[in-house]
Amino acid sequence: MQDGIRLTCLSCGQANRFPFTKLKAGPKCAKCGVMLVGDDVAALNDLRHDKAVRADDLPLIVDYWAPWCGPCRTMAPEFAAAAKALRFLARFAKIDTEQFPAISQRLQIRGIPLLILYAQGKEIARLSGARPASDIEAFVRQHL
Repeated sequence: MQDGIRLTCLSCGQANRFPFTKLKAGPKCAKCGVMLVGDDVAALNDLRHDKAVRADDLPLIVDYWAPWCGPCRTMAPEFAAAAKALRFLARFAKIDTEQFPAISQRLQIRGIPLLILYAQGKEIARLSGARPASDIEAFVRQHL
């Protein structure tokens, strides 16, 4: 793998670069100090979504959801469990499709919950419907 890794801070949007060997040491954002690789699920806005999808060197899996969606709310703890299990393999984030409808339109999202896995600036795969953590983990591992 390359010597340096680029990651967008999912909290503030700052672009960060650090040696790949430091990935598991808990790198923090140079601007806001938030952990760049955590075991939590980050809430994105449209700008941070697009920047992270386009520029990050670590794969990103995004949960497209809405607060009124029962299956979305049911899957949230399963998605968080998968984030903990795959902490250094991919970053996990979510975006509210009701708050950012342009994302849904641009990505042609017809139903939620929907997971999209991105790597190297491209969409790799989609997984629709509420899934248990084991299915989410298997999906990510299968495509990376």
